[in-house]
Amino acid sequence: MKVAVYSTRSYDRSHLQAANASAAHEFHWFEARLSVETASLAHGCAAVCAFVNDRLDAPVLTALANGGVRLIVLRCAGYNHVDLNTAISLGLVVANVPAYSPHAVAEHAVALLLTLNRRTHLAHDRVRRGDFTLDGLQGFDLHGKTAGLVGTGRIGVITGRILQGFGCRVLAYDPVPPAEAIAAGFEFVGLEALLAGADIVSLHCPLVPATRHIINAAALARMKPGALLINTSRGALIDTHAVITALEKDRLGGLGIDVYEHEATLFFEDHSATGIPDAVFARLISLPNVVATAHQGFLTHEALGNIASAVIDSLDAHAAGRLPAFALRRLSP
Repeated sequence: MKVAVYSTRSYDRSHLQAANASAAHEFHWFEARLSVETASLAHGCAAVCAFVNDRLDAPVLTALANGGVRLIVLRCAGYNHVDLNTAISLGLVVANVPAYSPHAVAEHAVALLLTLNRRTHLAHDRVRRGDFTLDGLQGFDLHGKTAGLVGTGRIGVITGRILQGFGCRVLAYDPVPPAEAIAAGFEFVGLEALLAGADIVSLHCPLVPATRHIINAAALARMKPGALLINTSRGALIDTHAVITALEKDRLGGLGIDVYEHEATLFFEDHSATGIPDAVFARLISLPNVVATAHQGFLTHEALGNIASAVIDSLDAHAAGRLPAFALRRLSP
C-alpha cells in the first residue's frame, strides 16, 4: 500500500521501516505537517499516516478523499484533531494507537514532577555556571503528600501507582472509575474535593468539550496554595493565561507540562535561530517554577516500536479488506 507519512522525523522513519520489514507498504516521507496546503502531497496514496498536530478537519479530509486516500492511521492515541464524523461520511477509515506505552507517558509525568519539585533544572544551570549555592532550591518530600489524578485511564493508573511507591496518598476523579484504579486503592472523589485536597494534581484525561480548560481560574482558586500541576495529556485542558496569573501571584506552586494548548504551530520545530514565535508560551517558560518539554512523553524506544507496529497492523488489515483493530467510530452529535 502506498502511504504518505506526514510530520516525519528520523525516529518515525527508522521505526516504521523496521516494522515494515516485509516491504508490504511503500512509504513516502514528508517533514511537512498535514494541512490544506500539503494535502496534495498524498495524491495517489491509499493511506495517510498522521501525527498529533497534523490538521484533519473537513477541508483537509475532503482533499485527501478526492486524492484517493481511504485510510488515515494516527501515530498517537488522541484524535481530538480529527473531524471524525466528516471522515466517516467521506468513506475514510480512521485508526489510532490507543495504548502504545502508558508507562512512557506516566514515567515522564513523574519526571516532570520530580524536576519541578526539587528544582533540578535550576540546580543544573547553576552548577554549569560554577554556582554551587542552594538558596531557592528547596522542595518537599513526596512521601506523605496527596496526589490527585484527573482521569484514570491506563496512563493515570500507572502514574498513581508510581506515586504510591513514593508514599503518596492518591485521590482520583473520573466519571467512570475503572476496576484497575479501584483495586489500586485510589480514593475517588469529586473534582472540587480533589483540587482542594491534593498537593500535586496530574492531568490524564482526554480533550473533549467537557474537559477543555478544566483547569481554569476557578479551578486554580480551589487548589491548595503552593500545589504543583502536571499535564502530559492535552494542552487545552489548561487555560494558559489563568495558570500564568496563578504562578505569578504565587497561588500555584509550579507547573510541569509536556503539552501546550497552542503547540500545533510551535512544537516539533527548531525556533532557536528566530526565537519563540509565541509570546504567551515565552512568558510562561520564563517563570522559574515552570518546567516544559515539547510533547516528548511518548518518546521511548518501546513506545515508538509499539506505535510503528500498530500502524503496520492497521495498514495490513486495510490492505486485506478488513477493518483495523483500532478503527474509530463516529462521534455522537
